[in-house]
Amino acid sequence: MRARSDRSQDREKAGHSGRSRGRNGRIGRKGRKPEGTAPKRWLQWVQGIMSVLVLIVLILLSYMAASYVTAPGLRLLGLELQGLPLELANTFVSFVGMMALAASAGSFFYFRERKILNALIGAMRQMARGDFNIRLDINRKRAGDYGGIVDGIYHMAEELGQMERLRQEFISNVSHELQSPLTSISGFARALQKEGLGKEEHDHYLRIIEQESRRLSKLSDSLLKLTTLESEHQPFAPRGYRLDRQLRDVVLAGEPQWSAKELELELDMPELGVYADEELMSQVWTNLLHNSVKFTPEGGTIRIAAAGSEDRVEITFEDSGIGIEAEHVPHIFERFYKSDASRQRSAGGSGLGLSIVRKIVELHGGDITVHSLPGEGTTFKVSLPQNKRG
Repeated sequence: MRARSDRSQDREKAGHSGRSRGRNGRIGRKGRKPEGTAPKRWLQWVQGIMSVLVLIVLILLSYMAASYVTAPGLRLLGLELQGLPLELANTFVSFVGMMALAASAGSFFYFRERKILNALIGAMRQMARGDFNIRLDINRKRAGDYGGIVDGIYHMAEELGQMERLRQEFISNVSHELQSPLTSISGFARALQKEGLGKEEHDHYLRIIEQESRRLSKLSDSLLKLTTLESEHQPFAPRGYRLDRQLRDVVLAGEPQWSAKELELELDMPELGVYADEELMSQVWTNLLHNSVKFTPEGGTIRIAAAGSEDRVEITFEDSGIGIEAEHVPHIFERFYKSDASRQRSAGGSGLGLSIVRKIVELHGGDITVHSLPGEGTTFKVSLPQNKRG
């Protein structure tokens, strides 16, 4: 039950362990055209030329057909035309034929587009009712310019459906997490009403009710915090401050928890500044420390290290705890995810602490990674951009 703090600045100045990450950016030449522009432009030219040629061919065919039809038709009507009047009649009949053909083609394409539009409108109304299982009776290859809209509707329906599933899962998880402590409180409250209950048993029931009440309060606070972080209403006030001091304050505040388990804390954090929201980052360090304490057996070790470079600050929480199975590691930052629900419940966890940590780190433009082996411990590594020196 002791804390070791290595405040040696010379060793830190000699070389930081944090990785320096450059800013990602796009390098391009001024005026450079996007790839694929030239082929598309040539295709448009070819399509235009083909359309003109088809129109000329149709006019010639229409005129030729009129030449074979007009004279016999006029003779049936008792009219005999020659020369210029016949040519004018042929032109008139050709024009009428072209207009009839154009009207027929226009009607065909109109009704086809109208069918596509009706299908798209029906799909939007279906999604407005909350049904995202969209099936459009549209041939994608024949949709023409509407193909992009069809793809967009399918993509939107898929994303909205995923959001709806997450919402339902969230409601289910919240209901489950609330139901468990409420059931305990209700059951032990009825037990307290029994006559002849001994003082020791009476006090035991009261402690359980108090413990479950604190669990409800913590769950409510965590839900409110997570909801605020996911909205656009979270106050965000970054400023420069001493990160090493903040980490030591968090360790001292959590001393009752880690000292009760006789854990050894090793601190490796030279004087280091950071530009971040101090209150939010304090929540991150508190959650990570409590997580390490929770899953580290008595007599274990927790090591907290911090290092910085010109553009990054890296903080590591490493413990000798029970570790996490490989199949659970990718999911530990999900809301309400518990690799071992019974162990989490006995430890008072709600499954929201690490979700809050990730949201806050992402809000600062940073990232958090985890490496864990069952029986060997877990390491959380937080990397933050060093926009301004603290």
